[in-house]
Amino acid sequence: MINIKDPQQRLLFDPFADILSDTNRKALLESWPGVFRHVILQLMPVDIVSQHFSRRFGRPTKELYSMAGLILIAEFNDWTWEQAITAYRFHLDIQYALNLPPYGGNEISRATYFRYMKLFIDDDLAAEIMYDVTRQLVKDCDIKVREQRLDSTHIFSDMASFGRTRMMGVTVKRFLVQVKRLASEAYEALDDDLRGRYSPGENKLFGGKGKNEEHRRLQRQQVADDMYQLIRLFCDDGRLNNTKAYKMLETIFYQQCKVEEEKVVVKKKTGGNVIQNPSEPDASYDGHKGRGYQAQLSETCAPENEVQMIVSTLPQTAVESDTAALPEVLDDLEEQDLLPESMLADTLYGSDENVCEAQKRGVEIVSPTKEYNEEVLPEDQKPYDSLTIDDFVVDEETEEVVTCPAGVEPKCSTYNPLDGKTTTIMPQDACMSCEFSGECPMRKSRGQYRMEHTPRQRRLAARRREENTSVFRERYQRRAGIEGTNSGLKRRVGLARLRVRGKAHVFSAIRNKVTGWNIRRAAACTKMRKIVAQKAKTAVLAVILALQDWLSVHLRPSESGLLAFDRKFQDYTPQPALRMVA
Repeated sequence: MINIKDPQQRLLFDPFADILSDTNRKALLESWPGVFRHVILQLMPVDIVSQHFSRRFGRPTKELYSMAGLILIAEFNDWTWEQAITAYRFHLDIQYALNLPPYGGNEISRATYFRYMKLFIDDDLAAEIMYDVTRQLVKDCDIKVREQRLDSTHIFSDMASFGRTRMMGVTVKRFLVQVKRLASEAYEALDDDLRGRYSPGENKLFGGKGKNEEHRRLQRQQVADDMYQLIRLFCDDGRLNNTKAYKMLETIFYQQCKVEEEKVVVKKKTGGNVIQNPSEPDASYDGHKGRGYQAQLSETCAPENEVQMIVSTLPQTAVESDTAALPEVLDDLEEQDLLPESMLADTLYGSDENVCEAQKRGVEIVSPTKEYNEEVLPEDQKPYDSLTIDDFVVDEETEEVVTCPAGVEPKCSTYNPLDGKTTTIMPQDACMSCEFSGECPMRKSRGQYRMEHTPRQRRLAARRREENTSVFRERYQRRAGIEGTNSGLKRRVGLARLRVRGKAHVFSAIRNKVTGWNIRRAAACTKMRKIVAQKAKTAVLAVILALQDWLSVHLRPSESGLLAFDRKFQDYTPQPALRMVA
């Protein structure tokens, strides 16, 4: 049966009244447990969780608001399951945050905790909670979202870091375990040397010290040959070729090796989108930061905000490009109706394609461009000291040049939609006597002074010119603040290394930790503290009014001016008090 206790329902008697002093109650209300109890708890998706239980049959569930809240709180406090259960049973601040009675009875087992966690993962409730909580906190704290900053941060899951040889060896060993279990006669038929190589435990495979580079290369080649031999032996064996261990063996082999004329060759470079650990097949590799995952984070940065909050979180594997992530972040913000007017980002996000895509949504990307290259300036020109296409007057609709930097109209300027280039030809006499001839991108070719440019080159030149202004540098300074946010997430809520592995678990943990970060930031906001204090005060007032209503029904004034019980209580005769006998 479903057990739901509405957090907005007021109790006649406050169970914390005799436990918390005024000072302790105030401290609780001004920290994140107060925000959680009076603002966040009611947002927990119990309607989705309750669909997994019967309303009429079975034992009562745990109180669903408190269980959903516990999983969220445990994640952003970076607790183990033992710590989460202990906090649920004994910690007064957690019981207050979850609207639990402080006088005992808050029992929960390991199996129950993991059951509810599985429901969270299966229904992707972390995303639901993050969106609901973010919108509520932005509203209550009056956060201005018109200016935001975007960055990615690398995240390690709970997986071992393997080299290529060891990863391939562990994969072979795990497959051999399945061969021995499901096809023992085939296992016994394998070469003794092959079985012996993988008989040590996974942590001891190829663990010898003092090996040189050549020895490691030969060892890696041996493992690759073993993998290929096993694949050929068991590819048609119905007992094994559909097992997870065989599919992992085959996948890793073709990611790390190739077969050339029946000879196995270990690839020198595999790229980043390959398996890094057979226990964590979803993780990928970033050439700068290593194995694991990453999260794209968009944070508000308007100066008038008392606190800044993360309004979009996009979990990804580590191999994903920051450049390709910007449209997805904008989609997420647009879905939540939190699109900014401007977004500060580093160079990788500021490609011309991304800038144009953002402009279609009314968002200005404030980002440095990449270094000058041949697409922006000819090789014999120096940046900053030379004129660029940005110094020409260009009709942005037709991409045709109107006048040159000296104010001279061209002989002709024609845009070719097939190759996207505009060809401009200037009068020869004007260019020969021009004072800007040494700096101008016009070049004499086939007896004519001509120049070609694309819309992309024109836009990049304009952005580069803007970057060299003090206004841009002052504006862009606020982007650095998100580096502090990334550091805080890793130190305060444990985002650096998660306690879980697997894509679904990792993505859920990332979202829960970011949600918790926002809750902690909201607790530092004066407006939020006032809201929490007001809601706590309203609860007390509601109890007083309820008691007053009860008294008005059951008590009435008598003729003597004293209060008398209602008729249904008049027959009650109190028992005489017992006397103490010495």
